[in-house]
Amino acid sequence: MRQFKVQSFVLVLIAFVLGFSEFLIVGILDDLGAQFDVPVATVGYLVTIFAIVYAISTPFITILISRYNLFAGLLAMMGIFTLGNILSFFATNFVFLAISRIVTASVAGAAISLGLTFAGYIAPMPKRGWLLSWAFSGFSIASVVGVPLGTWISTNFGWRISFLTVIVISLVTVGLIWLSLPRNLKVKESSINGQISLFKDKRIRIGMLLPMFNLAAIYVFYTYLRPIITTQLQFSIGTLTILLSVFGISNIIGNLASGRLSEGPGMRAIPSVFIAQFILMMLMPVAFNYSWVGVVVLFLVIFTMPLLNSPIQLFFLQVAEKDYPQSIVLASSLNSIFSNFGIALGSATGGVIVSNFSLDGVGPGGAVYAVVAFGLVVALNRMTQKLFQSHRPNV
Repeated sequence: MRQFKVQSFVLVLIAFVLGFSEFLIVGILDDLGAQFDVPVATVGYLVTIFAIVYAISTPFITILISRYNLFAGLLAMMGIFTLGNILSFFATNFVFLAISRIVTASVAGAAISLGLTFAGYIAPMPKRGWLLSWAFSGFSIASVVGVPLGTWISTNFGWRISFLTVIVISLVTVGLIWLSLPRNLKVKESSINGQISLFKDKRIRIGMLLPMFNLAAIYVFYTYLRPIITTQLQFSIGTLTILLSVFGISNIIGNLASGRLSEGPGMRAIPSVFIAQFILMMLMPVAFNYSWVGVVVLFLVIFTMPLLNSPIQLFFLQVAEKDYPQSIVLASSLNSIFSNFGIALGSATGGVIVSNFSLDGVGPGGAVYAVVAFGLVVALNRMTQKLFQSHRPNV
């Protein structure tokens, strides 16, 4: 039991440091813009670049490394991830920084996919939903601790020290992986064609679009959370760090609620999540005229962001375990892959809205994607319900 707790902590730490590095840019947009003399909207495209590279590279690297020892693969991915952050630390211009973020993004998705695969193997069946929700909570903890800490460090000591903090935590994580995780984990061997047969399943094809449009809806505004807080809601830089922590706590609560959903109604509860997102985002233009009302709306909509995580992750794993066992690692990666497609889509959409209109438009812009996600989850739930009924024995 003690070993399981240590291993669970390591998996959460992997998600935390990956999330810390990915989301750090959100908190230091203004500092990077000032350093390299580029508009904040342009710096925001670093989020888009990271997400696109993450999403495109992850399936290829995942398919490649899933054929070998997963322990060695995880160490290799974390080593390259650390190297990418070292390059960011030494970046001398915006192009150099963008290249360093590409290096980091290219392996981050494979690293979290391997971590989630370990979670599926080390957790007893009753603990699966719990461990998956905590693994995803590592990203939320990065929002609570990592992003505000990185913002505070950047404001007081410079943005390079924020990246140095990520590097130190990465090295500690690699050491703990070496000491605690099982070293002989491999999945059923299969050809590349055998692994990608997972995509022939219509349930998978519809399901993988859900995290994409969920995160697209959120990241239309979340990419510009710092200027929303300081410019639109007119809070001070000192209050910014506090509010980022509060929003991170909202995200953690949402992740834990996601674990509860996966143990209860599961995907049947998700349509209500997207209805709530739509309403809250449509309220943003009005809510942003009142500082604390805006804070409450942001808190609530950020709470909805991770609610899909555990139900959809368990859905992918259950489909793969039953029908595509050779594709377990690839199935583990689908949530993170398409979440990052969504981050890219949402942050790019937000950039267009902010550049051509104003921050007032980011809420309604995100609401459009929430409507698409609602339609997808309703279709998926109807499909899986019909499948269940068709397999139910006659009595």
